[in-house]
Amino acid sequence: MNPSLLSLRITVDYPGKPRAVDDVALEIAEGEIFGLAGESGSGKSTLALAILRLLDRGKVRGEIRFEGNDLMRYRERDMRQLRGREISLVMQSPTAALNPVLRLETHLREAWCVHSSTPWRQARPGAIALLRRLGLSGDDAFLRRYPDQLSVGQAQRVVVAMALLHRPKLILADEPTSALDPASRQECLNLFRQINQQFGSAILFISHDMPSMTELCSRIAVLRDGKLFETVEPVLAAASWP
Repeated sequence: MNPSLLSLRITVDYPGKPRAVDDVALEIAEGEIFGLAGESGSGKSTLALAILRLLDRGKVRGEIRFEGNDLMRYRERDMRQLRGREISLVMQSPTAALNPVLRLETHLREAWCVHSSTPWRQARPGAIALLRRLGLSGDDAFLRRYPDQLSVGQAQRVVVAMALLHRPKLILADEPTSALDPASRQECLNLFRQINQQFGSAILFISHDMPSMTELCSRIAVLRDGKLFETVEPVLAAASWP
């Protein structure tokens, strides 16, 4: 296995719900696609937001190490530099992740400028090349579109392009196939496989869609009621899935 990229052992408490995530430990290697399975309410999204230190009401206890550095010790300004540049989040609904009143180029420009002093006019050709690598046209007409002028599959690819602009080492993909029809779901899986192969980004693929996970992931851990069960090979995870 490649060297460890992310390792954590955390507990998350919410007001009125202690141990919503209960002493969960996992480790993801550089370049690995790691699956985290669980039904709704099992704590999957809580875990992803805890990694990014984005939980509003939850209190996180424990250790989150990224490239050997404990993120629990980071100040908020340091986390702002990390989010989107070293660790990116792909949200569950691509259409909800995009602002309906902003053109696509504005989304890309803002995602770029928040982490780079390089002017957008210099970064723009690289962003267009990235869109094309992800199967989108990237021409001026496309960049002038608004999110509601895209199919769900196209919107998903734009969100992924935004997440990839700074070539993050880790992508947290939170239920990326849940809103997709079967054809778009397969497109999405192929896209994440392509990202992993071409860019070398590790992926934490969070889902309750076990068939997708067994197709994509090298290892899968199952989260139930905030507790993490043994990390196993995909075929064994599928056999134990309810």
